[in-house]
Amino acid sequence: MGSEFVDILTPRLRLRAWRETDLAPFATMNADPRVMEHFPAPLDPAASDALAGRIRDHHARHGFGGCVVETREGAEFVGTVGLTHIRFDTPFTPAVEIGWRLAHAHWGKGYAAEAARAALAIGFDQLQLDQIYSFTVPANVRSWRLMERMGMTRSPADDFDHPLLPPDSPLRRHVTYVMRKDDWARLGTVREVQ
Repeated sequence: MGSEFVDILTPRLRLRAWRETDLAPFATMNADPRVMEHFPAPLDPAASDALAGRIRDHHARHGFGGCVVETREGAEFVGTVGLTHIRFDTPFTPAVEIGWRLAHAHWGKGYAAEAARAALAIGFDQLQLDQIYSFTVPANVRSWRLMERMGMTRSPADDFDHPLLPPDSPLRRHVTYVMRKDDWARLGTVREVQ
């Protein structure tokens, strides 16, 4: 995920730089109420394009960011995954977050975990980050269970009310997970032994 993007390959997926042709499937994904259930609202095409622009700008500024995820077989748009600097105040900022958003057709295939592990490897092995955070609303069981399956640890002391949401929003409260560099190293050792 350096400034000159090199594709990241996993057994089934390719994480790559954004292309203009990604905007349409990204907008379709962001308009899907199932995908956006734990966000304030689905995005219209203009808002989706603006989000894509912010993701691309982050990569240009920092040398890493959200990637497009596609299947290696057929190059089908799966969604996005990547690392970003958190742009608002939390108990643990400044920090880097790992996030993902997959099209509904690709849920339940293990793609989110496969792509997220590749992003974590970039964060710890190449960027030498000390820790990477992830967070979601308590009701988003799919996401926080994925965080646990990847080896992230629940960090209740870091739970927070999202400052960009109104105080009465049912989505305001967020639960927080973290993976530290030594946790990642331990998981790597386990993978090598198996």
